[in-house]
Amino acid sequence: MKAVIFDMDGVLVDTMPSHYEAMKTAVNEIADIELDKKTFYLLEGMPIKEMALEIFKLKGHNMKSERTRLDNMAEKIGIRKKEVFFMQMKQIPKSFNNVKVLVLDSLKDCLKAVVTGSSKQELETIIEYNFGKGAFNVVINGDEFEGKGKPDPAPYIAALQRLEIPSSHALIVENAPLGVQAANNAGIKCIVVLNSSPLSVLDFKGVIKDDKNIFTDIMAASSTIKDWCTSASYTVN
Repeated sequence: MKAVIFDMDGVLVDTMPSHYEAMKTAVNEIADIELDKKTFYLLEGMPIKEMALEIFKLKGHNMKSERTRLDNMAEKIGIRKKEVFFMQMKQIPKSFNNVKVLVLDSLKDCLKAVVTGSSKQELETIIEYNFGKGAFNVVINGDEFEGKGKPDPAPYIAALQRLEIPSSHALIVENAPLGVQAANNAGIKCIVVLNSSPLSVLDFKGVIKDDKNIFTDIMAASSTIKDWCTSASYTVN
């Protein structure tokens, strides 16, 4: 049986604007740095501390001489980012248009998984609200693989093991370059949906082989995803 493995944030659910605003606020308050949207989306998938350290590096900080201070700031940014995001979660983010129908109806003959760097609490709240319990055969959250953010393939490899399928039977749906790298490192086919992302096809050069596998949004990719599930001979390059 085939399977589709979805990233959650920015793929199934429109959470990325909230994640960006939370990280932007935390970085500004703790480090007095203005975080632009494109940088955040390019780094999406990293654990928050690693992302903060990468932002410091991009801003020209000396990662050797300042390491202790920067590590402390990164820890504080991680805490503050979660605080701001959960304040925003008073209104649970909604799935993208028609994604619920795609998951629950169009892919009913296919195994389905969610692999996200978000916390267990975030995942359960968002998925249950938007899709209901039991919509996915496997769900993997960031708490299970703390410190192993993308492009580390470990969470995707774990999804294969829990689905009990080989890598050739899975298709990953991602929205960020680091996520595609994680899929590549796991040896799993991958397509990209941009949805509300500020990234473009050019930002995926070198990580995805065929531009035809980059879609404007998840509904534009829905035929490809459904064909993957239903056709024994269908492949994604």
